[in-house]
Amino acid sequence: MHPETQPASPSLPDYRTHPRAFLKALFDAAVHSAQPLHGMRQWLPQPPSRESGGRTLVLGAGKAGGAMAHALEALWPQDAPLSGLVVTRYGHVPPRPAGVPQRIEVVEAAHPVPDAAGLAAAQRILDLTQGLTEHDLVLCLISGGGSSLLTLPCDGVTLEDKQRINRALLDSGAHIGEMNCVRKHLSRIKGGRLAAACAPARVVTLTISDVPGDDPSVIASGPTVPDATTCADALAILARYGIEVPPAIRTALEAGRLETPKPGDDRFAGHAVYLIATPQQALEAAAALARSAGLPAHVLSDEIEGESREVGKVHAALARAVARRGQPFAAPCVILS
Repeated sequence: MHPETQPASPSLPDYRTHPRAFLKALFDAAVHSAQPLHGMRQWLPQPPSRESGGRTLVLGAGKAGGAMAHALEALWPQDAPLSGLVVTRYGHVPPRPAGVPQRIEVVEAAHPVPDAAGLAAAQRILDLTQGLTEHDLVLCLISGGGSSLLTLPCDGVTLEDKQRINRALLDSGAHIGEMNCVRKHLSRIKGGRLAAACAPARVVTLTISDVPGDDPSVIASGPTVPDATTCADALAILARYGIEVPPAIRTALEAGRLETPKPGDDRFAGHAVYLIATPQQALEAAAALARSAGLPAHVLSDEIEGESREVGKVHAALARAVARRGQPFAAPCVILS
């Protein structure tokens, strides 16, 4: 049956008469698919045994941090100890699920430019790693936005320096991997340094991706993942976009004093990183719902990046080509990226 005559699913608004409501339903389906409660369960490790005396510590940062903390509290065995600290963006702590006791503290800070609240939270998170043993388990809840929320400048770098450099990066047109390379090398907690600080405890990272390619070392500047980029890379990015930094920072980068932990570092032995939600997963959820209404859905890519205003213009041009000439897809259809 041609999609123009295929009846829409009764649970969906009709895309012919209520297109805005139909698209909103697709958006909601994409968001719903990425909810932590849906993707977290299968990746949770067993708690440390009572005999070992180990404890479970939760650390995390990101715009989904509050939702991830609530999901973990709901899924973790009620008789197993659980405590920790997660930082999320102002206004992003969701209502607590009924009947789920609070065991993880959630605090708020600024995004996308870091503030003093994020600095204080990051210092508290790093302090909580003190005294961990090989019997302990650290669960790290990482999601997009963690780079600014988990800000802890390295020696010789002030919060004001980080704020100014961060604004310059945001305004420069640098892509997320480039921005996070610089951020890692100016931080005491990003670029694998958080996981390194947890040694000798085992670290399991549960991540929600918001970056093209789903590279865990890029998501939130990879606080629990060894970093393959270098101080020289960071300097090259700063030069490419004409971003000035204080002489002391430049000297430290040139001397390699701000280098991050690298792949093969023994402190990462036995660690695990799991992607519990990705952009591709969300796109496929929206596409499946559109197809259930008899409407062809095309996922262009989950790796398109750039300034949202500019990407939006490309999407609009593509939509016009579909509507006017049936290229590259026949109308009607849904195009997702």
